[in-house]
Amino acid sequence: MSVEIKVPQVGESITEVTIASWLKKDGEQVKMDEVIAELESDKATFELTAEASGVLKIMAEEGETVEIGATLCTIEEGEAIEEASKVEKEEAPSHKKEGSSDTEVKKSAGGKSEIIEMRVPTVGESITEVVLSSWLKADGATVKLDEIIAEVDSDKATFELPAEATGTLQIIAQEGDTLEVGGLICKIEVAENDAADSKAEPTSKKSAEPEGAKDNKSSHADGHPSPAAAKILAEKGISPEAVKGTGHGGRITKEDALNAEKAKADAPAKKAESKPQSAEVAPTPTGDRHQTRQKMTNLRKTIARRLVTVKNETAMLTTFNEVDMKPIMDVRKKYKESFKAKYEVNLGFMSFFTKAVCQALLEWPSVNAQIDGEEIVLNDFCDVSIAVSTPRGLVVPVIRNAEKMSFQQIEKEILRLAGKARDGKLSIEEMTGGTFTITNGGVFGSLLSTPIINAPQSAILGMHNIVERAMVVDGEIVVRPMMYLALSYDHRVIDGRESVSFLVRVKQLLEDPARLLLGV
Repeated sequence: MSVEIKVPQVGESITEVTIASWLKKDGEQVKMDEVIAELESDKATFELTAEASGVLKIMAEEGETVEIGATLCTIEEGEAIEEASKVEKEEAPSHKKEGSSDTEVKKSAGGKSEIIEMRVPTVGESITEVVLSSWLKADGATVKLDEIIAEVDSDKATFELPAEATGTLQIIAQEGDTLEVGGLICKIEVAENDAADSKAEPTSKKSAEPEGAKDNKSSHADGHPSPAAAKILAEKGISPEAVKGTGHGGRITKEDALNAEKAKADAPAKKAESKPQSAEVAPTPTGDRHQTRQKMTNLRKTIARRLVTVKNETAMLTTFNEVDMKPIMDVRKKYKESFKAKYEVNLGFMSFFTKAVCQALLEWPSVNAQIDGEEIVLNDFCDVSIAVSTPRGLVVPVIRNAEKMSFQQIEKEILRLAGKARDGKLSIEEMTGGTFTITNGGVFGSLLSTPIINAPQSAILGMHNIVERAMVVDGEIVVRPMMYLALSYDHRVIDGRESVSFLVRVKQLLEDPARLLLGV
């Protein structure tokens, strides 16, 4: 029987992929769920696993671009497998007496046990690697099906890893390791009859593995660069043989390639430093001069990369205005106690700003739009992203359909999302798909700033510190609590008229809160 393996769906916006590399050769024996190839899209790299055990027949070559659903290869099952197993039995009968490979069922005199390999799951179409944050169970501990055994960090959120079976945990990856999606994290030994018998003879299991089998298992990864690493090495003219891989099975990761590039660049500098210096010696600084180095988290690296991309790829500029906060402060002072007593949540400034922004967005839809290729996408709904500062970095959870929410619903949703953000429990869905962003630097004392757009959105509103200033009202000088507002926008989508009019409309709504209730 022949099993066709086709290009899987790897994201709703991805229509084709490129075959980066085949990890198995044409005509080679493969096992079910074994990684046989790596595929590249314009967003990430994916591993292709065998859907059955049998003989591999490759139908698309490396470097070829294929559409989603196209056939990549076939796997011949049935007679081909039986013939292969007969040959194995004839050539290595002693091995079969002792036991089979570690990834399949291992037999012993007292019973049977099965090894379940747990790999890094796909946690988002743009996430290619994760960091193993912590193990919640010790090596050798007994775990139950669906029990949480570890936590992994991506550049966007923290995820819990549940056990895929009940059995004995065998830890492979250590805390702090960076693993690619599909990389091996641990194994679980599932005992079917007598678990003690399956652990009794480690020497027989070792002898059952054919000589050189260990090398064969890791040969496709050892010294083999990932597609991203291969590109970096090729661009810099660095041979993969000159780079030591730190990834799973000795694979060369993107970080290894970047470090190799840095080492190559540092070589001439080190050579220059070795030359004798002149007779004049600079004075030695006195006092404590300690430095502390911290590795950038995946979240911090992603934030940095995206902000630089936005600065480079958008026509971004900022317009400013100021708002008299006294009317809102008077409303809050008058109703905050009764509001909290009725709805069990505080009446904050963010609900006023969110309501004002939603009404202004509906009146000026270009501010709520975004660019997709050569088209401008206009949204008739307001999914407002709220910037939240956490110990791990800045995240922007989204309030869906905020234009339909009441003040208490907005306040409760902000409280819920902010709590999950600080606990590192936000999901990918809760942080993607926003149409407009509000950020409040005023909580840290910022008086004025130019916020950077949260791509692919086209605008972001920056709130700032409330400061009492002398203002002229009706011909008289009075002291009022004033806040500067900053609207950064993409001039490719939004013209000056729309941006200034939008910000003026927000100012009008905030300085007369009754407009928010009446919609005028």
